[in-house]
Amino acid sequence: MNNRQRLFVRYIIAVLIDLTVLNFFTEYFPEYLHLETFSLSLLAAILLQTLLQLTLKVEHKVAQRFFAGKSGIKVNILRGISAWSIIFISKLVMLEALSIIFGDAVHFGGPIHGVIAFIATIAAMIIAEQILLKIYNALGNK
Repeated sequence: MNNRQRLFVRYIIAVLIDLTVLNFFTEYFPEYLHLETFSLSLLAAILLQTLLQLTLKVEHKVAQRFFAGKSGIKVNILRGISAWSIIFISKLVMLEALSIIFGDAVHFGGPIHGVIAFIATIAAMIIAEQILLKIYNALGNK
């Protein structure tokens, strides 16, 4: 398997995980997440995965540009603040992108106009991806 194939499999799995999480939240917590159709949830999963990967690239580029080769408590604090800021702001951008592209067909509800539900959904996606990655790696070590 070459690198492009590995990357393809990695992103397909990530999108399928995101799709599963989105539909789980839609089914069990409809007051916090509403997706009108399965097809829409697939498109939302693809969009969210794309935006998440872009966010990670931006965060890494900022860290590399401003903090590479530097050490110390002040640098570590500034790097942490910049990473947190980029990641947090990106969630607001993702939420707005969903709203612009899908309108009322995708709705996050609850406190702070659905921001808490959205962040919880993204966190669940990342946690699910990490759990499956750990299982995958553990299977490779045996």
